[in-house]
Amino acid sequence: MARPVSYSSFAQSLSTETAFDVLAVANKLKAAGKDVIALQIGDSPFPSSSSALQAGKDAIDSGLTRYCPSLGVPAFREACAKQVRDEFGIPATAANVVIAPGAKPFETFFCEAFLEPGDEVLLFSPAFPTYEPNVHRRGAKAVYTPLKQEHDFRPDPAAVKHFLDTSPKPKAIFLNSPHNPTGGVATPEDLKAIADLIRGKDIALLSDEPYCHMVWEGTHRSILAEPGMMEQCVAGYTFSKSYSMSGWRLGFAIAAEATVELMGKMINTSVSCTPPFVQMGGKAAIEHDTAERTATMAKFHKKVELLVGALQTVPGVTVKMPKGTFYVFANVRPICERIGMRSHGLAMFLLEAADDKKGVGCLGGECFGAAGQGFLRFSCAETDERMLEAVEFLKLAITRTDRVRAYLDANPKYRV
Repeated sequence: MARPVSYSSFAQSLSTETAFDVLAVANKLKAAGKDVIALQIGDSPFPSSSSALQAGKDAIDSGLTRYCPSLGVPAFREACAKQVRDEFGIPATAANVVIAPGAKPFETFFCEAFLEPGDEVLLFSPAFPTYEPNVHRRGAKAVYTPLKQEHDFRPDPAAVKHFLDTSPKPKAIFLNSPHNPTGGVATPEDLKAIADLIRGKDIALLSDEPYCHMVWEGTHRSILAEPGMMEQCVAGYTFSKSYSMSGWRLGFAIAAEATVELMGKMINTSVSCTPPFVQMGGKAAIEHDTAERTATMAKFHKKVELLVGALQTVPGVTVKMPKGTFYVFANVRPICERIGMRSHGLAMFLLEAADDKKGVGCLGGECFGAAGQGFLRFSCAETDERMLEAVEFLKLAITRTDRVRAYLDANPKYRV
């Protein structure tokens, strides 16, 4: 009998984005006939922007279905550079832009560009769950510092200074603002202080900015707009949120020319290029769909306000209006303590076991790291009516003590 080839320790330790795991459970339950209100995944409930749809179809019809440069179509790179110059004050040209299938690949490319085994990387927790696997991919070490509800989940420059002063091999920082899952937004003062701390040092920073158009107070600001940060930072953007183009898989990064050239080699040796007809959809979205985007963001803002208001009526829930994103990060620790269940256990109970015919999909905060324990993340990815229905379901579900006990007996891993 043939012996299977052994897998690498990295492959065997690989963790994933939990939202997709919960989505798979939700879809399986739906297929079996259960009514699932899907608030677990960060996908837009709105259609892709109209110019993008038409331009993508036109590009296919005109034959833009073959290879293109690994760095991206030149006209699209220029459009991306113009957008971040005009909207965020980043001094970018087309030479500072590289295109990829979504923003997530830039986590990998950033780590490949800057990290050596043994380097340490500062991550703010709760953290997007694919950050750590990409750090580990290079044999580097993730160092966590907590984001706190009482501080509006903002990154603390003092934590950055502590990391730089105490780490034996500090090399990189992951910054995510507006922040998934908490909705926290770094202030201009936060960004300036962090930039001042790392400027001129051998420290690279990934600024993950997929929610740049979902800032509910003021406007988005990028750390790349701070003097000298282009040389030390990579900023990642996606069309998934702003233009509801998640399935198109389109993103771009802004970085120093030398970093862009390196990432172009990484794209060349991995995925070759991003489909050119997809890039034409993105170019059209940037150039023609700003008003449509603004209207859609206003709809998201209202949905977030609606969900926050509804959750504030649930006994045992403490929740504040997020400063950005379309996520609501609710503190449910009193409920978890009362029923003896971890927050992700509560999330899975709401989906799988609180009712035979209905379920609610959401994520436990610990899916994003230890600092998320005691929270639930809800995405505003359903209709307003369905979101309100989900909150009423939550109120009822946490009173079903017999079902809670049965679920914990069957899933003791979720016990507090």
